[in-house]
Amino acid sequence: RLKPFNRLQVILQHLKMSKHTDSTAEVLLEKKGGAGIITLNRPKVLNALSFSMIQQIYPQIKTWEQDPETFLIIIKGTGGKAFCAGGDIRAIADAGKVGDRLAEDFFREEYILNNATGTCKKPYVALIDGITMGGGVGLSVHGHFRVATEKTLFAMPETSIGLFPDVGGGYFLPRLSGKLGYYLGLTGFRLRGRDVLKAGIATHFVESEKLPALEKDLIALKSPSMENIADLLNSYQVKSKVDQEKEFVLDEHMEKINSLFSANSMEEIVQKLKQDGSPFAMKQLETINKMSPTSLKMTLRQLREGASMSLQDVFTMEYRLSQACMRGHDFYEGVRAVLIDKDQSPRWKPAALEEVSDEFVDNCFKPLGNNDLKL
Repeated sequence: RLKPFNRLQVILQHLKMSKHTDSTAEVLLEKKGGAGIITLNRPKVLNALSFSMIQQIYPQIKTWEQDPETFLIIIKGTGGKAFCAGGDIRAIADAGKVGDRLAEDFFREEYILNNATGTCKKPYVALIDGITMGGGVGLSVHGHFRVATEKTLFAMPETSIGLFPDVGGGYFLPRLSGKLGYYLGLTGFRLRGRDVLKAGIATHFVESEKLPALEKDLIALKSPSMENIADLLNSYQVKSKVDQEKEFVLDEHMEKINSLFSANSMEEIVQKLKQDGSPFAMKQLETINKMSPTSLKMTLRQLREGASMSLQDVFTMEYRLSQACMRGHDFYEGVRAVLIDKDQSPRWKPAALEEVSDEFVDNCFKPLGNNDLKL
């Protein structure tokens, strides 16, 4: 048997270890006051969402939802650069290539988690400080409160890697004003800082350096209601002066965006852009020409159909699309060009919009029988 002193050493050693492994955990889940706090903790990869993170966050949200002592949920990222730059795309591509189940399970579990944030019974506050793209948007945009800062960089750049703006993009994008969401989803345009609020993606804007104080004040609220939380966020927003005077970055282009992106087909959008001929239109044309033609067609239909669907039906549709991408060519080629070889010159197949048949696109939307997503 260990002598008492040695035993104490072993216990201390163990505590140190568990503390250490905790700080290296991919996601930290803790309770402070009446708040459940989720911290995405992979700063080296901009807090990209891994499968194991999804598997830890979902049951915790469900537990807090049932807990009478938890009054709100806060989600944030570490490292100062990103809230969450997206899903672990490379792991999914590797899995999909060899027919590994992860390519099914990742999207299924991710969308189930996204739906949990969208239906959460407790106030859900996402502090989207820094890069917020793809999977990071899915963790935040469906919640009650999304707090942007001057460091926020929002984008849904999926069409550039042979995917589509998923994680519920089919729900929130077509519900933005005019055709703004179609523009963001097809071109991957990046919004920064206050523009994320002006676009209607964030609900509040607070200066980055004020977030620790805001978090403290949120934690200190005694059994808060949605109204109490909104009041607190508003009081911080009122004091945030950064870029207050600036108008929305796309203001001068909104009329064009609304007319150019209201076409019924990608070919028609391209035609309208060519006919318009303005520097803005030409720039969009150049961007669209770099994207996967298959992804563009899939995305336009996803947004048009999602505009009148429930959030749950959108996730079911997007799960079907995700699996169509896993069966196809462009996703693997996009990941190769952007993430692996980094030559930024993907060779899409088919290479032109005209070659992507309506029949092919229809197939991507077909039910998967027993494999359909169930929410």
